Amino acid sequence: MAATYDCSAPTELLTGMRLARAALARGELVVLPTDTVYGVAADAFDPKAVQRLLDAKGRTRQSPPPVLIPGLPTLDALATDIPEIVRALVAEFWPGGLTVILQATPSLAWDLGETGGTVALRMPDDPIALELLAETGPLAVSSANLTGQPAATTAAEALGMLGDSISVYLDGGARPEATASTIVDATAADGTLVIVRHGAVPAERIREIAGDLLRPDSGA
Repeated sequence: MAATYDCSAPTELLTGMRLARAALARGELVVLPTDTVYGVAADAFDPKAVQRLLDAKGRTRQSPPPVLIPGLPTLDALATDIPEIVRALVAEFWPGGLTVILQATPSLAWDLGETGGTVALRMPDDPIALELLAETGPLAVSSANLTGQPAATTAAEALGMLGDSISVYLDGGARPEATASTIVDATAADGTLVIVRHGAVPAERIREIAGDLLRPDSGA
């Protein structure tokens, strides 16, 4: 049976993090808090674990999960042809609620689903998530909910939807914002950007950095 660990209690935090690392190394799933909503995580380089994540949520390979990373050096390891405007955006909004879709490094030995050679990357602004990422490396992370249901804002909500498909639940308290990240697609050949999901970072703030590179139909 899945166990939940209260990360506000030091002893439970240590135990929960240790068991979460071990579960991920075995190809199992972990629910963790992020700065936006709760996420369900799998080792990004374990195709069976990623498929387990998709199955737990009821998603198909046509909906590949984003990848959370611990810092900027990992951005350059996982993505290629990174536009300067993207570097400006992540300098402003990372860690935080901005996900950027980029061309994935071709040599990477992973299978996130039908990505078309791209990868969606984000550095979250949450100490528990960042500590786990620092120890495990990149994690495929999608919102902790069944497809079609609201994203979980507490560990208990995630448990109610995902149950024993998850090995470890890390409870970091309620997520007060309850807003998913903003997703910006930066893969256009002409260098323009498009917001494909509005969320935690307002379009107007992205426009302040990107200017005319943000397409007018992006709602800013």
